[in-house]
This record gives sequence, structure tokens and C-alpha cells, in this order.
Amino acid sequence: MQAEWARERPDLDVSPQGVIGRLHRLGLLLTDRLCLVYRRYGLSEGEFDVLAALRRAGAPYERAPGELAVHTMVTTGAMTKRIDRLERDGLVARRRSAADGRGRVVALTAAGRELIDRAFAEHMENERSLLEGLAPQQAAELEALLTAWLARIEPPP
Repeated sequence: MQAEWARERPDLDVSPQGVIGRLHRLGLLLTDRLCLVYRRYGLSEGEFDVLAALRRAGAPYERAPGELAVHTMVTTGAMTKRIDRLERDGLVARRRSAADGRGRVVALTAAGRELIDRAFAEHMENERSLLEGLAPQQAAELEALLTAWLARIEPPP
């Protein structure tokens, strides 16, 4: 692609395509491979993210819906749909906040905690296998480069 563009538009530097194009392809391939694990547990990528955010919260494994939306980088409307599906499947429960009787929280059920613990263990094995082609030093360098790049592009929280 780059060679063709360089031939057709020699007046433009098309070298950014080498990085952006490969990252885009890699992102699609990684998502496909990651979603294979989620589907084995009957979860979508978004549902996995919600359960993981609740599990990371620590006991009692709950967060407010708005907080979940921030942690998973989706709108509150999208979060409501995810919570509805997870609640229907018995993986989370909504209840009034103990700290603020007017607020609501979403909490992992016992079944939800058991599921996310199994799914997350397999997810980490999958991520490790995806990095097998890189030496540990290469993975660390790549993480540092991506962190620096994201800091320049991503809006502050």
C-alpha cells in the first residue's frame, strides 16, 4: 500500500501508514483473539469489562453505574444495557447504596464472581500467548512507547 501511494503521490510522506496501518490490523486481530475467550464464558467484550471492573473494585465488588461507565469508557446508556443483560443472567445485582440511600450500586453476585475469576485467568493466559513472539524487554519497550503515545493522543480523564 505504501509503495503504491508513494508512486501515485510522491509529494506526500506516506510513512505514517506503516505504523498506523499495522496498529489498526493488530488491534482487529487482538480483539478477535480476546473475544474468543469471552465467548467461551457467554460474555461479550463489554460484559467482560463490567465484570472485571467490579472484581477489581475489591470486596464487596460493587461500583455505581456511572463509575462503571468511566472505568469501561462507555456511555451511561451503553452501561445500562450491559448491566441489564448481566443482571438477567444472574451475574450482577442492582441495589441501593449503603453510603447514600438515594444512589444505586451494581454488585457482583457469587455466580458473577466465580465466572469472572475463571474467565480472567483464561484471559491472562490468552494475553500471554499473544505476546509470546516478543522478548520480555521488547514487550516492556512496546508498553512504554504505547503509554507515551497514548498520553499525547488520549484526552485526560
